[in-house]
Amino acid sequence: MESTSYDTYYEYGTAAERWDRAQLFFDAKEYMTAARILDGLVAEVPEQVAPRLLLARTYYHSARLAKAEAELRAVLERDPVEPYARLMLGRTLERQGRRAEAATQLRMASALAGEFTELTAPAFDGTHDAT
Repeated sequence: MESTSYDTYYEYGTAAERWDRAQLFFDAKEYMTAARILDGLVAEVPEQVAPRLLLARTYYHSARLAKAEAELRAVLERDPVEPYARLMLGRTLERQGRRAEAATQLRMASALAGEFTELTAPAFDGTHDAT
């Protein structure tokens, strides 16, 4: 298949230039274009979390929820304690109507972020001996 200038635009420049370009398109809510650029970056550097997270966000915002879920699970495979990926996965699962799975991810995201308000551990009020 012959490449057109339209096709090569997404591959043009260094990884840093493409990252900047993808962020600009994301900020402009041009999610499909941002995803196209990020697809190439993720293929080039699959071990990096940031491009995958932004790609997942582009998929989420463009309602491609299965793709968002796949990218978020790939991030969590590499970094299981990434709180933002857990939060996004929970929100993605909610949008898919998978509430029980979403609740688990959202609880883990809260715990990883240091928000323990949803946990049911008894509070220490100082009236009992801790020994």
